[in-house]
Amino acid sequence: MSSESAVINLTIPAKAEYITLGRLALTALARAREFPEETLADLKLALTEACSNSVRHAYSSGDGTVEILYELQSDRLIVEVCDQGRGFVPPSGLEEIDFGEGGLGIAIIRAIVDDLEISEKMGGGSRLRFVKRLDS
Repeated sequence: MSSESAVINLTIPAKAEYITLGRLALTALARAREFPEETLADLKLALTEACSNSVRHAYSSGDGTVEILYELQSDRLIVEVCDQGRGFVPPSGLEEIDFGEGGLGIAIIRAIVDDLEISEKMGGGSRLRFVKRLDS
């Protein structure tokens, strides 16, 4: 693969049954780089947890969308999951997360990826961005 990055944007309805589309897009992108199966499985889990948070917590009415941005660079994969819902910023320390309220998903993502940022979006909503460094 060249030093240029490949970028894919995907917008799905904020419903659990559509999270599979995000996983399929990740699988297709991984084929361009031939990730090890274990790395791909971990990334699918991290993506599922990130999308599930938006589906579960962002929209009280159940209507809305989740935007997924994938950026495959020569040495890393960047994934960003955004919604326009209520917004969510977890405590900074893992020990402060209430695992009974979905905090386990954030802990799982942190364990899998090399960098994790969670922030509120301007205008409302949440943005979860993770980075996984890839072996050359």
